[in-house]
Amino acid sequence: MTDTIQLTDIIAPAFYPVHWDILDGKHTYYDLYGGRGSTKSSFISTEIVFGMMQDAERGIFSNGIVFRKVEKYIRESVYEQIAWAIDALGVTDLWKATLSPMQFIYLPTGQKITFRGLDKAKRTKSIKTKRGWYKYLWFEELDEFAGIEEIRNVQQSVLRGGSEFVVFKSFNPPISRSNWANVYVNEPREDSYRHKSDYTTVPEDWLGEQFIADAEHLKATNERAYQHEYMGEPIGLGTNIFDMLEIRAITDEEIQTYQSIYQGQDFGWYPDPKAFIRAAYIPNKEKIVLLDELGGCKIRNAEMARMIQEKGYDDYA
Repeated sequence: MTDTIQLTDIIAPAFYPVHWDILDGKHTYYDLYGGRGSTKSSFISTEIVFGMMQDAERGIFSNGIVFRKVEKYIRESVYEQIAWAIDALGVTDLWKATLSPMQFIYLPTGQKITFRGLDKAKRTKSIKTKRGWYKYLWFEELDEFAGIEEIRNVQQSVLRGGSEFVVFKSFNPPISRSNWANVYVNEPREDSYRHKSDYTTVPEDWLGEQFIADAEHLKATNERAYQHEYMGEPIGLGTNIFDMLEIRAITDEEIQTYQSIYQGQDFGWYPDPKAFIRAAYIPNKEKIVLLDELGGCKIRNAEMARMIQEKGYDDYA
C-alpha cells in the first residue's frame, strides 16, 4: 500500500463508524441504503479491496464476490466500481483485471473478486473457490432481487469454509414502504448493521456543483420527489395508484377563482356503469382539481341528464 493514499480521502465521513465496525468484526451483515450521491457503493467497493489486501497481510486468503440481479448490468456498474476503488487506493499495479471471466486478481496472492448475475439463481450452487473462501459478498441494487428468500439461498451456498464473513447489501429505497427491501432493513437483527446515508453528508467537491444544483432545484420544485430520490425516503404507501394526491374539501370561494372548468361523461350501455366528472385545471401549478363526480350502475341517459341539471352543471358550454 502506498503511504500517499488516505482512506479519509476516499470514504465519506458518514461511513467512518461502519468502517471501524467492520475492522472490529462486530457484525456479519452490513445493509447500506439511502439516496443518490451518498457514495455507499464507493464505500463498499473500497472496503472489499482494502479488506482483502489487509487479510493478505494477516495471512488470510479471502476472496470477494459481487452479485447483481441481471448479469448484463455488471460490467458498467459494480465491475467499474471495483476498478474505481483499486485506482483510488493507488494499487492498480497490484491487481489484474479480466473480462472473460469478469474478475479482479490480487497479484501478490492470487485472491479474486468475481461477479455473478442471478438471472439464473441455480448457478450459485456451483460457486466455489480453489483456495480460501468468499469472505466478502456484495448484493448491489438489493431491491431488484426477487426477495429475501433469493438472497438467503445465495448466502447459504456461498458463506461456507471460513470463520469471518462480511456481507454488504446496498440499494436506493424504492418509493413504496411495503417493498420487501424497505421492510427488510426495518426488521431488527443483532448480526446486522443498518446504515442510512444521503448526499448531504458527502464533501461537496466529491459530487460537483451540478449535482448539488440539481438536488436543490428538485427540493424547491418537488419536495416529495426530492425526499425519495436524494434523501432515500420511501414516501409511498404502496396502495395508491396516484401518489401525488391532496384530499380535502374545495370551497366555493376557490371554485370561483378557477378559469378553466371541464366536465365529461364516460357512457356505459345499460346496465353497465356511467361516470360523470367535473374538474378544474390550474396551469401555473400544473394541478387538476376534481370538483364532483356522478354515476353508478344501471343509470339511464335521462336519469343522468336529470342528475347533471339538478347540480347546475348544464352551465357548461
